[in-house]
Amino acid sequence: MKLSPEQLAQFERDGYLFFPGLFSPEETKTLTDAVPALYARREAYNVREKGRDAVRTNFAAHLYSEPFAKLARHPRMVEPVEALFGEKVYMHQFKINGKMAFEGDVWQWHQDYGTWRNDDLMPTERAMNVAIFLDDVNAFNGPLMFIPGSHKKGVIDAKHDLTTTSYPLWTVDNALVAQLVERAGGRNGGIVSPTGPAGSMILFHSCLVHASSSNLSPWNRVSVYLSLCAVSNHIRRFKRPEYIAHRDFTPIECLPDDCLLKDYPVELPWKNGMPGSALVTSLDRIDEPKKAA
Repeated sequence: MKLSPEQLAQFERDGYLFFPGLFSPEETKTLTDAVPALYARREAYNVREKGRDAVRTNFAAHLYSEPFAKLARHPRMVEPVEALFGEKVYMHQFKINGKMAFEGDVWQWHQDYGTWRNDDLMPTERAMNVAIFLDDVNAFNGPLMFIPGSHKKGVIDAKHDLTTTSYPLWTVDNALVAQLVERAGGRNGGIVSPTGPAGSMILFHSCLVHASSSNLSPWNRVSVYLSLCAVSNHIRRFKRPEYIAHRDFTPIECLPDDCLLKDYPVELPWKNGMPGSALVTSLDRIDEPKKAA
């Protein structure tokens, strides 16, 4: 999928692009049908809401689930990022975030690159998220909130919040959030919240400040996030487990555009269980990328 000059200009200005209904209901169903079995697993890669059983984030499903392994190689998600970076990308992180009905908790204001820099020693912000809605997203079920243009602020000093939710984040100070919102238009567009049908896709800059509120509605809001990083920008530290921050910097090779509806072979290296090595961490700095086996 190629971005038009108008879309490139919009991304430069706002820091995100929204594609309502980009994936068909049939394509999306192949993914949503696989989620309950993934969420039911009692594995380290399923992070649950603080004090609850609802899954907050499922990590690395592309390594053990065929539908999500295909999604991880889908040209509609990968090719626009390659075009923006001008080079091949690898999978830094793969998440299925579950903002479940009545139970989904907040995600505080943050930049994704803040966590990637501080925890993983990712050199620059040449990485970004591509998200696909697996449920309809409306104003009530905890949609993402963006501050348009906030990516132009660059990397923001952040504090490490270890207590608010079950997942630690490097979060942005409330006073600065207020300033950024005012600069972006205040009550007239200083915060935007893309909503739309299941199958919609968002591409957003790793320095774009964003958050989401809790889900008090009776409707789930499950989304998949591919965090794609330029190969030359690979992380330099394995502080976090491999199921969170991946260590294989092999460039992604895309499948055909109809891969979610047809039978294309994909590798599932963790199909029979996550290896013990995925839990091993280190504070040592690395300088050379890991080569594919």
